[in-house]
Amino acid sequence: MAGRSINNLGIHARVFRKEDPFYLSEEEMSDRTPMTRAGYEKLKAELNELENVQMPEIEKRIAIARADGDLKENAEYHGARESQGMLQAKINMLKSKLASGEIVDPATLPKDQVVFGCTVKVKDLEFGDTEEFTLVGAGEEDYDVGKILVTSPLAQGLLGLKVGEKAEIEVPAGTNRFKILEIRFE
Repeated sequence: MAGRSINNLGIHARVFRKEDPFYLSEEEMSDRTPMTRAGYEKLKAELNELENVQMPEIEKRIAIARADGDLKENAEYHGARESQGMLQAKINMLKSKLASGEIVDPATLPKDQVVFGCTVKVKDLEFGDTEEFTLVGAGEEDYDVGKILVTSPLAQGLLGLKVGEKAEIEVPAGTNRFKILEIRFE
C-alpha cells in the first residue's frame, strides 16, 4: 500500500461490530487471546526453553559470581542478576499469554468471510495496491510476512466481511477503504 506499510498499521482505529463472527468486546479482549494450536505450542516451547535452559544457566552464573566474594563491586554478579530479572519478566509475560489464550480451530469457523485464521487479500481503494494479511493469534504475528493479530485494528475492521464487500477503517489521518478480493485458509 503506497503511503502505508504493514509496519505502521498501528495508526488504524479500533473498529468493533457485534455481528462479527469473532467479535470480542473490550472486556472480553482483555480476558481472552485467540490463538491456534500451533501458536499455543510455540509459546509453550519458548517458555520451556526459558525456564529449563536459560534460567538454570543464569542461576549458575550467579552462583559462580557469588563465590568470587564481595558482591558490592562484583560486575559479573550484578549483570547476571539483571539478566535473571529480565528473563523472569519474559517468563511471566509468556505465562500470562498462555493463561489468557483460547485455542480456536479455524476449521470450525465460516469459510466465506474474514475470520480468525484466514488469509485475506484486499485492495486499497485509495491507492489501488493489493495486500494479503493472515489473521493470527498472540505469538504468531510476523508483520514482515503479513501475519497480523486478529485483535489489531485492521483485522477488527475486516472481520465478518465477504469477498466483494468493502471496509472503511477510521484512522487519525482519515478513512482507509479496502475491498475484499479473496479469502482462503492455508
